[in-house]
Amino acid sequence: MRLYTTVRHEGNEAINLQASAAMMPSHGRPTQAEGRRLAALLLLVTALWGLNMTAMKTIASYYDPAVMATERAGIAAVFMGLMLWRQHGTRPRTRMTRNQLATVIACAVLMVYLNQILLSAGLFRTTATNASVAIALSPLVSSLMAALVLRDRLGYLRIAGVALGFGGVLIVVLQSPGARVAEAGLGDAMVVASVVTFAVGGVLVQRLARETDALHASAMIYACGTLMLAMHTAFVGAATNVKAWVPGFWPLMLVLFSSLIATTFGNLAWNHAIARLGVARVSLWFYWVPVFGVGFAALLLGETLTAWHGVGLVAVIAGTALGTYSRA
Repeated sequence: MRLYTTVRHEGNEAINLQASAAMMPSHGRPTQAEGRRLAALLLLVTALWGLNMTAMKTIASYYDPAVMATERAGIAAVFMGLMLWRQHGTRPRTRMTRNQLATVIACAVLMVYLNQILLSAGLFRTTATNASVAIALSPLVSSLMAALVLRDRLGYLRIAGVALGFGGVLIVVLQSPGARVAEAGLGDAMVVASVVTFAVGGVLVQRLARETDALHASAMIYACGTLMLAMHTAFVGAATNVKAWVPGFWPLMLVLFSSLIATTFGNLAWNHAIARLGVARVSLWFYWVPVFGVGFAALLLGETLTAWHGVGLVAVIAGTALGTYSRA
């Protein structure tokens, strides 16, 4: 299975991890300078998520999927908690209201627990190409969800950007060596369902980010999600001994990289961008994940690139620019 087959929906030097996470959301439109910084940050995040697939492929050969998901989410939750403690210290933090806590739990169920379970099970049951195409539906689903739930207006440029970006992803994925679209089945439905849960969770994050900071919200979401995944792992009996959690030094290092860089930094930056730009615009950057996945496959695994990959890249760039364009 090639790198681009397991693509998933887990900067600028002036933006670091804690600054991105801790910044309180602003209700005004971002300035041009901030927009450029957010664009650089999102490009970095998607590159890291594409690179993370190399680590995930290796990790999968050592871990049970449920154990891997629980361990990655748990490490991310602990690190976010330490950052939150360092940010606030001994100062009392503003307690979340019941509605905010309910939103956090809903996001944990959708974006951590269900997303991980459905994606892992779906990838096991479908072809890699089908999974890549299904995951590329994320910007379209997110835009529709934002329009339905948040009454976010879908302009012609946004629709054109979604269509052009999706077309670019199709070209990149289907023109890669060994790509094959198989008949749709249960696995494809599971992957699409994981896309929907992530998109709905993103809409809820946008609402939550208006009332609290991204770090506080993300730490709470991952803490709750880790607890759910741990209960699921115990229920299915996936972790029977210590070796199931620590199969060796090298796999553990890869898990730490995946958890701290791709999951922790990636999700904090993603949620921060949602708070500033909205889920519909931010989701368009997800088109870059399979593009970077194929690029790293060529760079690290020696896979061949063709002129069609260049055409697909241009389409993704144009689609992202159109979809995120704002006259303001």
